[in-house]
Amino acid sequence: MYLHELKIGNVILENNILLAPMAGITNLPFRTICEKYKPGLVCTEMISSKGLFYEDEKTNQLLNMKDETRPIAVQIFGNDIQAMSVAANKVSKIADIIDINMGCPAPKVVKNGDGSKLMLDLKLASNIIEAVVKSSSVPVTVKMRKGWDSQHVVAVELAKIAEQKGAAAVTIHGRTREEFYTGEADWEIIKQVKQEVHIPVIGNGDIKSAKDAKEMLEQTNCDGIMIGRASIGKPWIFREVKQYLQVSQTIPITNKEKLEVILEHINLQVDYLGENTGIKEMRKNMSYYLKNLPGAAQIRQQVNQIETKQELESCLKEYFNTL
Repeated sequence: MYLHELKIGNVILENNILLAPMAGITNLPFRTICEKYKPGLVCTEMISSKGLFYEDEKTNQLLNMKDETRPIAVQIFGNDIQAMSVAANKVSKIADIIDINMGCPAPKVVKNGDGSKLMLDLKLASNIIEAVVKSSSVPVTVKMRKGWDSQHVVAVELAKIAEQKGAAAVTIHGRTREEFYTGEADWEIIKQVKQEVHIPVIGNGDIKSAKDAKEMLEQTNCDGIMIGRASIGKPWIFREVKQYLQVSQTIPITNKEKLEVILEHINLQVDYLGENTGIKEMRKNMSYYLKNLPGAAQIRQQVNQIETKQELESCLKEYFNTL
């Protein structure tokens, strides 16, 4: 049975289809929308341990989980052992799971030695995992890539270290940092990690459809999957994956439901960020929501000029009436 409960430490997830942390995307409104479709776990954007250490107000805002469905993982990043330890202690008071980011490929992250750069210093990575586990009162997971580049494929080694230092699960994205999001994710590395460790292994990378989800589970024998970019503009992918794993088919979303989801997302975004910023931030989601719909390019252009909630809602209702 590919769809099942997943136990991470002492936390039991209702299912093994998870929402990946995505910088600038998985904020409170986005997570709330995804939660409608019941993924087993949602995760915050990556949060700077230094920001938490220095009590930075903007960083603290990223911990807002008001009225959210549990469980929620909070992802922290950094390479300073003390800051990661303090951040873990603070976050474990409010999160169900702490995830350590050892996979982010963004230049501004790796230039500071954070994210996937830690895959080049396994000793430091090991010390960070150990410190976070010691400071946390909730299970700790580690998200990593295949490696830094083709010369440094260290996922198996790092996963073994994570297990040894007390991590409760690992997530593997099947690309190196050098590859960013180009080419195809290597699912074989996920399979290799699964063969080498005894903690749950979650597969990530190139799950664009419910069919992909089943294929990853079949090919790698991983315990769960994590969906990232494919959920942007398509939060119902979690429902589709679960349907497909149970009965090998999916019930397509109607345009009526799609409009309702978009309008709810707009409301949540405006409540969270205020009208001006909320509407502007919604634009990146809108281009994904409208993708492949008739006249999408034209309506996207229109949407990108709109600055008020009322105008955006009217525009979308009018457009969906024509479909």
